[in-house]
Amino acid sequence: MTQQEVKITQDRIAVIIGKGGRTKRLIEKKTNTALEVDSEEGIVTIEAEDAFAVIKTAEIIRAINRGFSPERAFVLLEDEDVILEVVDLSAVCNTPKQMERLRGRIIGKAGKAREQIENLTGAEISVYGKTVAVIGGIEQTKNAIAAIDMIIEGLPHENVFAFLDKKKKEAKANMIEYYY
Repeated sequence: MTQQEVKITQDRIAVIIGKGGRTKRLIEKKTNTALEVDSEEGIVTIEAEDAFAVIKTAEIIRAINRGFSPERAFVLLEDEDVILEVVDLSAVCNTPKQMERLRGRIIGKAGKAREQIENLTGAEISVYGKTVAVIGGIEQTKNAIAAIDMIIEGLPHENVFAFLDKKKKEAKANMIEYYY
């Protein structure tokens, strides 16, 4: 039996448990694991025979903890190449005002910047607390993180989107080359 503990924030406990325990049961069913949620300590204990299932479930719990809905977090189960990466913004922000500004730049007006990054990379993005979390394939995640880093560095959004557009065209060309 393999076991792992994942620390979660208090405000995400209800999301992991779900209405009447529905989300917790769904996670257990989809991953073939047993979850124990300690609401007082904010610790989720994952248990299963299969160590890989425990690791994948821990990723799902981390994704939900970083602001993803359970449905979006389940993307991690679709393919073993789908990963979760988390960028900690507190390393580059000294004040709450700086943090707000940076979060605002990543999300963009009415969520447009985040949506554009998602569309150009195929990755899922969640801006939550002091972090930006990305779920996607290895290349998708790498490009989304590069875009987020460019925004953190203060580059204009159009430069970031031009970079992502170029990356998308390169990936498409590589696909065509691969198949022909």
